[in-house]
Amino acid sequence: MNTNSSTGAKLSVNVGKAERIASILAGTALLFKGLQNEEKKSGIAAALAGGLLLFRGATGHSVIYSLAGKHKLPDTVKNINIITKLTVNQPRQEVYNFWRKLSNLPLFMEHLEKVEVIDEKRSHWSAKVPGGLGTIEWDAEIVKEIDGELLGWNSLPHATIHNAGKVEFRDADGYGTELTVVITYRAPFGDVGEGIASLFNPMVKKMITKDVQGFKRYIEAGDIATIKS
Repeated sequence: MNTNSSTGAKLSVNVGKAERIASILAGTALLFKGLQNEEKKSGIAAALAGGLLLFRGATGHSVIYSLAGKHKLPDTVKNINIITKLTVNQPRQEVYNFWRKLSNLPLFMEHLEKVEVIDEKRSHWSAKVPGGLGTIEWDAEIVKEIDGELLGWNSLPHATIHNAGKVEFRDADGYGTELTVVITYRAPFGDVGEGIASLFNPMVKKMITKDVQGFKRYIEAGDIATIKS
């Protein structure tokens, strides 16, 4: 329990640890953005939203959850799905082999700092937080694999932001490989409200989509056989 110093009332903790961390990170970013914004009205709105998220993260209490009658940690969270399709001018098996070596991913995905392979299935990931507010880390494992056709992974329990992904590989017409990349992550705000969540989620979508599209430029600029070795 946290205490409201002005009233002496105790605030119930109804926000989970992962949401509190995400709220502090996003609140800091929004507050900074609001203070730097030259448009007074939008700047004030962003600063207020940032302040609310910082309060939420620091106290573990969500006013919105309380008003909705939620006096315990929320059981449901929202998923954000990102689907990207692209075709690259490289043979399917070689493209698959490149992705299968997960430590290659930070070479073209700028939001990833490092992917360390632990064993045949498990790996440790480090990623940048939007706005330059540090990094987050989690462990993941490969949950489905069809050589040359499909690669799927999922974050392990206790990840700060739960996520999963899969890549499907198909022969393109003529020459090359068609990839379908699906990345799903759990919105860090739960159901704190579309108004605040919408300020953060588009940043993540844009960042990941840009990184996936960057794979085509990266692979076609060099010798994939040399890169993956």
